[in-house]
Amino acid sequence: METTEVLLLGSAALLAALLLFRQRPQDRPTLYSTLAIAAFGAAVSAITRVVTPELPTVSQVLHEAGVIAIGIGLIRLFGMVLFRLLFPRLRITPPRITEDIVVVIGYVAWAFVRLRYAGVEFTGLVTASAVVTAIIAFSMQDTLGNILGGIALQLDDSLQLGDWIKVDDLSGKVIEVRWRSTAIRTRNGEIVFLPNSVLMKNRFMVLGRREDGPPQWRRWIRFEAPNDVPPARVISAVQGELVGTRIPNVSLDPQPDCVLMGFDGGLCQYAVRYWLTDLLRDDPTDSLVRAHVYAALRRAGIPLAMPQYRLRTVNENAEFEEARSRREMDRRMGALQRAELFRSLTAEERETLAARLTYAPYAAGDVITRKGATAHWLYLVTSGDARVTIDLPDGSEREVNRLRAGDFFGEMALMTGAPRRATVTATTDVECYRLDKQSFADLILARPGIAEEISHLLAERQAALETLEKGVQASPQQVARQRGELLGRIRHFFGLRDSM
Repeated sequence: METTEVLLLGSAALLAALLLFRQRPQDRPTLYSTLAIAAFGAAVSAITRVVTPELPTVSQVLHEAGVIAIGIGLIRLFGMVLFRLLFPRLRITPPRITEDIVVVIGYVAWAFVRLRYAGVEFTGLVTASAVVTAIIAFSMQDTLGNILGGIALQLDDSLQLGDWIKVDDLSGKVIEVRWRSTAIRTRNGEIVFLPNSVLMKNRFMVLGRREDGPPQWRRWIRFEAPNDVPPARVISAVQGELVGTRIPNVSLDPQPDCVLMGFDGGLCQYAVRYWLTDLLRDDPTDSLVRAHVYAALRRAGIPLAMPQYRLRTVNENAEFEEARSRREMDRRMGALQRAELFRSLTAEERETLAARLTYAPYAAGDVITRKGATAHWLYLVTSGDARVTIDLPDGSEREVNRLRAGDFFGEMALMTGAPRRATVTATTDVECYRLDKQSFADLILARPGIAEEISHLLAERQAALETLEKGVQASPQQVARQRGELLGRIRHFFGLRDSM
């Protein structure tokens, strides 16, 4: 090789090494070993010309070995530049094993070229190599099967790095496809190495991979409900909950749905199907979905079905039932007593209302009421936190209040039938009691004076909300006028006569 060619090749190799050193710090150990091989070959080639001139055959063999080592180092170096620098810049991402195959082919080609140049006869070499290859292939069937399996998996795109796969009862994320095995990280953090031949010979599933978008994996949550509840009611309650609530890692496209799966032992069997967007969070997301299903069924007054073989071993006599009912009544009375709206009521009136309250649980993230909705319900919060938000003129959302145990909301809808003026969203799991118009109507018709007492409180709360929305505080005269208007609306809503 001419001196000019040597200088050009050396300069190109030095430039390639500098580029890899600066832009691929994670590949520096491989770069160091590659340069070491090339440097060792150059040293052997140089030394043989000086130390063994009187032994030309030995000198030539050692010189060719050094040249081969130099070539191996350069082939590896330029292969790294091609596959790890140039291809990524061109947005080409061939499988990692392709780089190894191309580099190995380059090694073999370079070795044959140098052996041919040294005068080696290939006819006998090929014959002997065929025999040796047959012996090696017979004795290393499993190893070769794993290697060929790894090549096939990479080249036919069966597996990609980052894919989630399931083999029998093992599932995990593919983190590397090697020559002999595929490395999988399970959800528990273990790294499992599966021989490639196992993947080639057996069926495995790639979870959640889609050609038209990010990975999504459909999950099934099964539950049962009594058969005396119409299936349409169960499906409407559950599906309305899931579609109207943003649950972490649950896709809204496609939307979750609820289906009736069958009948067994007097029970209706249902399944919620949703698409999981983060395959690592399967069990936690299943748990969140179950919590929302439970809350939706409880609010709708639909019990989860108990297994038909369960026996009740507690003798629930009249005293036991009375004690349990009293505890529930005390809890309801406490919720009413804490609500400022009902402080003017007598104990008997509060007890009448307490008997008509409906238990309404909500899971974190549930929209309890939405602005503009029409529902004649008042809510009494007994546990948990919720946020109250209003829409601003610029289209943004603003939090105006936080609701906690002892707070109440929805009083305008209960007393006047007005649409909701704010959106209330559960920030934690929330338990409420809900009071509807019909339950309150008997009380206010029996004592119409309650309407005037409540109108004072409603006017103050409405003025406070308008101050937050408009940034202007209402005057006492405006509050008084609003109180009169609210009293008139309450009388009209409940059908009270003006003379009362």
